[in-house]
Amino acid sequence: LTNPIDVIKIRMQLENELVVHEGLSAIKNRYYDGFVKGGARIVRDEGVGGLYKGLLPSLMREGSYSTIRLGAYEPLKVYFGATDPAHTPLWKKICAGAISGTIGSAIATPTDLVKVRMQAQGKLFDGEVPRYKSTFSAFKKIIQTQGLRGLYTGVGPTVKRAAILTATQIPSYDHAKHTILNAELMKEGPALHVISSMIAGFMTALTTSPVDVIKTRIMNQKSHGVAHHERVYKNAFDCLLKTLRSEGPLGLYKGFIPNWMRIGPHTIITFFIFEELRHLIGMDPV
Repeated sequence: LTNPIDVIKIRMQLENELVVHEGLSAIKNRYYDGFVKGGARIVRDEGVGGLYKGLLPSLMREGSYSTIRLGAYEPLKVYFGATDPAHTPLWKKICAGAISGTIGSAIATPTDLVKVRMQAQGKLFDGEVPRYKSTFSAFKKIIQTQGLRGLYTGVGPTVKRAAILTATQIPSYDHAKHTILNAELMKEGPALHVISSMIAGFMTALTTSPVDVIKTRIMNQKSHGVAHHERVYKNAFDCLLKTLRSEGPLGLYKGFIPNWMRIGPHTIITFFIFEELRHLIGMDPV
C-alpha cells in the first residue's frame, strides 16, 4: 500500500544531490516537485508501474525486518524489567525498540539495498539500460561484482536509521496508547490503535528523515569498480557533512512529506493488523 509513496520519497531524496543551495533553494527547482507533482511526474514518465518499482524487495524487507523488530520488542522490554505494560518507563521502551530495530535491519540490509536501487531508477533515455532487470538479477549481479559484502553496502546508516525508527515508532505507539488509557480518554480498541499509530507515525518521520536521506544516498551510490577513496561518500558521517555543506540543513529533510505520508499509513496499518492478530490468537494488546 505504501510502496508508491516510498518511490516518490527516494526520488526526492536523491534529486539535485550535492548541488550547492542557498536557503530555500534546496526545495525549489526540482524535477520531482513535491509529493503530488512528483508522483504525477513518475506516472507520466514511467506509467503506474513506476510507482511500484522495488515492490518485491520491499515486501522481502518488511517480511524479515518488521517481523524481527516487532517480535523482539516485548521480550526485550521484559528483559529490561518491564512487568506492568501500563506503567513502564519510557527509557525501557526506547532501549528495547533500538535493539530490536538494529537486529532486524542488520539482517534485512541486502533487501533494503536492492529496494532503494530499484526505486531510484527513473525514466530511461535512448540507449540507457536499467541498472537491474529484476530483483533476483540485482542480487546476482551485486554478488558477482562485489561479493556478499556488496549486499551490505550502507549497513551502517541503515542500522542507525532502524535503531532510531524503532526506538521512536514502537515506544511512541506504546507510550501514547497507555497514556490515553491511563487518562481514561479512550478504551482499548481499533480507534485507540489508529490514534496511537498516527502519533507514532509523525514522531518517527520527524526523527528519521535526516538519517533516511543519508542511508538512501550511500546505498544508491555506485561502488563497483570505484576505489573506496574515490567514492562520493566514504561513510555516513562524510555523507552528512557533504550534504550540509552543499544543501544546508534542509537537504537532510528532502522527501520529508512523502516520508511522513509513508510512515503514517504504514504505522497505522502495521499496528492495527498487529493488534488484531494478537487478539485473534488470544494474546494481550501491546
